[in-house]
Amino acid sequence: MNRAGFYTSGEFARMAHVTLRTIRYYDKVGLLPPSRKSESGARLYTGEDFAKLQQILLFKYLGFSLEDIREMTTLTGDNSGFLLESLDMQKRLVEERVEQLKEVSAAISKTQEAVKSGAPMDWTNLLNLIHMTAMENSLKVQYDNAANIQARIRLHRDYSNNPKGWFPFLYEEAGIRPGMKVLEVGAGSGALWKENLERLPQSVHITLSDKSSGMVHDLSREFAEDARFTFQVSACEKIPSHAGAYDRVIANHVLFYCDPLQDAISECARVVKDEGVFLCSTYGRNHMREITELVKEYNPDIVLSADSLYEKFGLENGEALLKPCFHHVELHRYVDAIEIADPDPLIAYILSCHGNQNSFLLDQYKDFREFVTKKVRGGFHITKDAGVFVCRKQG
Repeated sequence: MNRAGFYTSGEFARMAHVTLRTIRYYDKVGLLPPSRKSESGARLYTGEDFAKLQQILLFKYLGFSLEDIREMTTLTGDNSGFLLESLDMQKRLVEERVEQLKEVSAAISKTQEAVKSGAPMDWTNLLNLIHMTAMENSLKVQYDNAANIQARIRLHRDYSNNPKGWFPFLYEEAGIRPGMKVLEVGAGSGALWKENLERLPQSVHITLSDKSSGMVHDLSREFAEDARFTFQVSACEKIPSHAGAYDRVIANHVLFYCDPLQDAISECARVVKDEGVFLCSTYGRNHMREITELVKEYNPDIVLSADSLYEKFGLENGEALLKPCFHHVELHRYVDAIEIADPDPLIAYILSCHGNQNSFLLDQYKDFREFVTKKVRGGFHITKDAGVFVCRKQG
């Protein structure tokens, strides 16, 4: 360490027991730039940089990607909630891996016993090993998606004007009463039920379905002790239930992902009772438009979503798409907006989108954060344009 209180790259690397190449790479990708550079261009680091490096190495050991680590270590202020949620998801992923490895170990043991005894080989058992390996890769994708979902939920939960919240609003629109049978398609994390569990009658039966087997597995663990819930892996386009099976069918921000869309609507209409209700929520064209305008001002080449979901099924065209299957369709809007003066939750939301933004922003994070900080200083308004269609087959 020199007299100015800085470490050279070599000293910094030796302290952390990593290679000099690693330090240079973290600088190159914008994960850990040096605090300053000497007149000759040499990187110089401080004790605070070393603390951040320790965080990076810990998260890397726990299995987070460099993009995950970048988000967790570059956000400023009180980001403990985000950190806890990220660690919780990673812990669940590790637990899933432990369960899979136990199954792999058991399958290998059975194969060894068969070889020793000269019994016929159980090829199905061996193929399960390949399936488990593939499942581990799909789980990582699933938890990446879950992290993105959490970033969006945090922005709406912590900075929205409407004190009721979206999920209580949707629950009240459903009008669930004792004795009802309810199906939620594309249930995801089960947030609708987590937030309304105490309001749910004891004598109801809720079926939570999702096309992701990993999501359904998580749901079954989340509600394992609650006999009101059952679970199934299925897509909206083909629901494995008989006609008129449910009093309520709920599709919360799901239909715009379905292909073909009309098949999904027809299936939901088929499995709801003639006197029952189908509820499907979506967005309008103005939803969160200020965020799109913000990133376009920073870089017009950024596209936050490859698809305009409201064009496929939105508030503007939803009634026309539902009318062939339902006699009565009524739109109930959710009146709300977001007011925010903190750049970090907004940036986390932007990075969670499904577009090309990360290829532009992650290498320019510091500059982008300064841009967003100036934009939200004094308050930043974000339009929310969402609602639910309440559909009945009888008038």
